[in-house]
Amino acid sequence: MMKVGVIGVGSMGQNHARLYSELPCEFVGVSDTNPDQGKAIADKYRTAYFADYHDLIGKVDAVSIVVPTVYHHQVAVEFLKAGVHCLVEKPISSDISRADEMIAAASASGVKLAVGHIENFNPAVRKLKDLINEGALGDLIMLTARRVGPFVPDIKDTGIMVDTAVDEIGVMNYLAGCMPTDITAKVGALQHEISDHAMIMLDYYGLFGSIEVNWFTPHKVRTLVATGSEGIAYLDYIKQTITLYNHETALDVDVPKEEPLKLELQDFLASVANNHQPHVDGLRARDILDVASRAKNGHVYGPLGRKINEFLHAGVS
Repeated sequence: MMKVGVIGVGSMGQNHARLYSELPCEFVGVSDTNPDQGKAIADKYRTAYFADYHDLIGKVDAVSIVVPTVYHHQVAVEFLKAGVHCLVEKPISSDISRADEMIAAASASGVKLAVGHIENFNPAVRKLKDLINEGALGDLIMLTARRVGPFVPDIKDTGIMVDTAVDEIGVMNYLAGCMPTDITAKVGALQHEISDHAMIMLDYYGLFGSIEVNWFTPHKVRTLVATGSEGIAYLDYIKQTITLYNHETALDVDVPKEEPLKLELQDFLASVANNHQPHVDGLRARDILDVASRAKNGHVYGPLGRKINEFLHAGVS
């Protein structure tokens, strides 16, 4: 039975610990910089607490790394080089160069690197992908997403683009089946040091994606609308529902309700056990971070962006 551990048992890490205690694996232990928190979670799920996460090396086959983004690279590379399979919470890292080092470390050691883009495991998203592939919407022409809600105090080391918009970028890349060719973004920082609201436009070879994110709306909204030539689908991430309209009927699509994080952890464990790539591996997560990193500067990229930049460098107003 695979031996697993969790590093970082804040609000999200606690869910990793809860699910590992229920899944068919040997839950070896948890580590957290807060000993009271770590011991409490360890006791709750009948496992061991390690004050120093390095002590898990040699005791586990796989680990979930659920620490602040700025530490993803440091912790993951140590475990990857030690031959431990890693699931790192999203985003993969704080910048592309560190993400590349993580991917290289996993490849060199022959271990799996999964990244926790949880909405890619949302049953409603999976079902919408099936509907698109089946042609239920005709030709897909537009994706419109809103991921807004109050600020979460635990977010301290990244802005809204890298912390929040990456969820929607990941879903749109998945639904489109490719990376965008052009990126346009408007990013603002009203009350936070880095950024706290943004509008992003993505062009997937003529399929347009629009993403709105902010940390000001007093209640959570997590929705996506997929518009096609023959119909439109309204998806609610939280309720895990899809309503499909065409020219004649409206249909509430049957979506089996499941916990996305559980599906994600099962996929990670299965990728290790069966030696296949995780659904969201390091390379796919790097692509998502690449889009977010380009967009967070509020610039235009792609063919139009290159022309604009050429004019600016030439001194043409």
